[in-house]
Order: sequence, then C-alpha cells, then structure tokens
Amino acid sequence: MKTAVAPLVHDVPPLPVDAPAALAERWIEKGTPAFLRTVLALFCGGFATFALLYCVQPMMPMLSHEYSINAAQSSLILSVSTGMLAFGLLITGPISDRIGRKPVMVFALFCAALCTIVSALMPSWHGVLLTRALLGLSLSGLAAVAMTYLSEEIHPQHIGLAMGLYIGGNAIGGMSGRLITGVLIDFVSWHTALLVIGCLALIAAVVFWKVLPESRNFRPRSMHPRSLLEGFTLHFRDAGLPWLFLEAFLLMGAFVTLFNYIGYRLLAEPYHMSQALVGLLSVVYLSGIYSSAQIGALADKLGRRRVFWGTIVLMFGGLLMTLFSPLLLVIVGMLVFTFGFFGAHSVASSWIGRRATKAKGQASSLYLFSYYAGSSVAGTAGGIFWHEAGWNGIGLFIGSLLAVALLVALHLSRLPAKA
Repeated sequence: MKTAVAPLVHDVPPLPVDAPAALAERWIEKGTPAFLRTVLALFCGGFATFALLYCVQPMMPMLSHEYSINAAQSSLILSVSTGMLAFGLLITGPISDRIGRKPVMVFALFCAALCTIVSALMPSWHGVLLTRALLGLSLSGLAAVAMTYLSEEIHPQHIGLAMGLYIGGNAIGGMSGRLITGVLIDFVSWHTALLVIGCLALIAAVVFWKVLPESRNFRPRSMHPRSLLEGFTLHFRDAGLPWLFLEAFLLMGAFVTLFNYIGYRLLAEPYHMSQALVGLLSVVYLSGIYSSAQIGALADKLGRRRVFWGTIVLMFGGLLMTLFSPLLLVIVGMLVFTFGFFGAHSVASSWIGRRATKAKGQASSLYLFSYYAGSSVAGTAGGIFWHEAGWNGIGLFIGSLLAVALLVALHLSRLPAKA
C-alpha cells in the first residue's frame, strides 16, 4: 500500500490573476505607495548585500602582495563569504518560513554590516577570513528571503519588474562596493576602505528596517524535518527547478571569475593601470542596473523561455571581446558581459518564484545556494587557469561554464509552460 505524502502545511497557494478583487487586495500593486516602499527597501537590501560581498574584489592584488599569497589564495576573501552564505541559505530559508520574512532580513543586514566593521579591524589574514565567513553567514538571511518576500507580496503581473529592480540594487551595490574600495585603496589603507563600506551598509540596514512593509501573505510553516524534506523533494521533482539551480551555479561562477581576475590582468602588462582606474571600471555595473529591470519586464511580456537563453548569448559575446588586447574592446566586453549576466539572473530568479507553488523559501534557498556555491567554487578554481594560461585560460574556463549554461537554457525553453 502506498503511503500518502503529507501536505506541506500553511503554504499560501498562489492566487490566479483573475482572482476576485477582495482577495487580490492582498497583493502589492505597481504604482502604489506600498510598491514604492517595497522596491526602495529591497533595493537597499540588495545594495548592501552586494557591496559587502564584493567590495573586497579590487583589493585582491593588494592582499596578494601584503600577505605574500597567490591570486587563488587571495580570492578566498570572497570565496569564504559566498561559501558560508551558500551554507547559511539552507538554514535561513526554512527559518523564514517559520518566523517570518522581514525579521530575518533585518537581523541579517545589521549583523553583516557589523561583521564588516570588525573585519576592518582584524590584524591577521586568518582573522580577516574568519570575519568574512561570518559576514557570508549573516547575509544568507537576506539573500534567502528577499526573492520569497517579493514572490509572496507583489502582484504576479509585476514580479519580473520588482525582481529586476531588486537585482538592480544588487548591481549598484556590487558596483559601488568595488568602486569605493577600488578608488580608496590608492589613497588610504584597505582597512579604512572596509570601514567606509560597513558604515554605508549600516545606513542601508536602517532604511530597510523602517521602510519595508510588513508581510501580508506570509503563513508560517512547520520546521519539522519531515516537512522540510518534503519541500526539497517537491522542488527536485519539478521539471524546471533543478535546471534553474544549475544555471545559478554556472552563471554566477562565470561572472565572479571574470571580475576576480580582470584586475590582475589590467594591473600588469601591457596596460599598467592604477588600482584607482581598475576600481573605476566597476561603472560597467550600470549596464546590469538597466538590464535587470528591463529584461525582467521583457520576460514578463514575452515569456521567460524566449528571453533567458538570449542573455547567455550576450555573456558569450562580452567574454569574447575581453580576449582581445585593445583596452576599449576589453571594457566594452565587460559591459556586455555584465548586461547579460544581470538580465539572466533577473529572469531566472523570478522564474523560481513562479514555478515553486509551495515551500517558496526553500526554493529560493536552493537557487541561491547554487548561485553562491558557483561563486565560491568557480571563483577560486579560476585562479588555477589564470596561473596556468593567463587571461586565455580564464576565457576557456568561463566559456566552458557558459556553453553548459546555454544548453540548459535551451532545454528549459522546450519545457511545457507551468508559470
């Protein structure tokens, strides 16, 4: 006799688009004050998350020199953060399913900002790595929950736009973190640069806390191991979700690898750029700010299957440009690559919220676990290719990741429509 699988209790079933007005009032509609507050708060949260994570990338060549370590070892300052973030996602997502979205996100942002300030005061390399690991664990509380909050609270017709604006905050945070530290470390110590980023993140945390609307649609779920296991099983039985998890690993791995090692290339022959100029190149993130919102909205209109694979082709084109020597072509390639990546991430992350009809927190956690695992694993593994074959080796490594990602995207485009 087959044993019936117990239902996942307290999940909020998605309302159909044509739901009665009285029920649809629980959604946050585009153009309302609540929508603006939500977008502003999540924008600040995304800004702080990426600024805190990636402000250390421009410092890597300096850290290699100061601590007498190679590029792969220096990349650990980022990889330990993203690795612990990935681990934390498996915990904080289910916690948010139990106690609520906003409390977990607020606590996470304040802890992460304080960890960065402490990191700036650490005298040893191992102390820095320890505090960076704690930072990643803290940030998992926001990263795991933000997408779930949006998918629960925003009207389904506007999820792509809202997700794109949130990811635009990620892009501005990533750009600002790199830009501020990349320029500052030409004039002050990297410790001071980290202090500046930590203080900015504290301000963002206060804005997030005060502005974000309380959840209207959250329903607590049991944290019983059986319930959690059923949620994970449900997601891996879906025809599309496991492939989207794989895409997160591949695309984020490719993106972080390029920006981890492009600084080493531009500081060396034949460019001999200053650290400040390399930091200024973070303005290419502006293309990601634009693409995340625009491509997210385009996916709402045309369908995610039709848009997603094209963003990966754009990343391929940008990568190929960086393989040539002229500096202008390299910079344009970075811009196109960034445009494609944030567009792809916007489409894939909003797709998760639509395909996962139950245990949404767990689905978001699995997607982002793969996302940050890709950052940790590929971001450090790329150092081996850099040491063995320079930028051509990096191009080969990233190109391989993107080739697999494109094949997966084409497979996803042929799946029967679900959401």
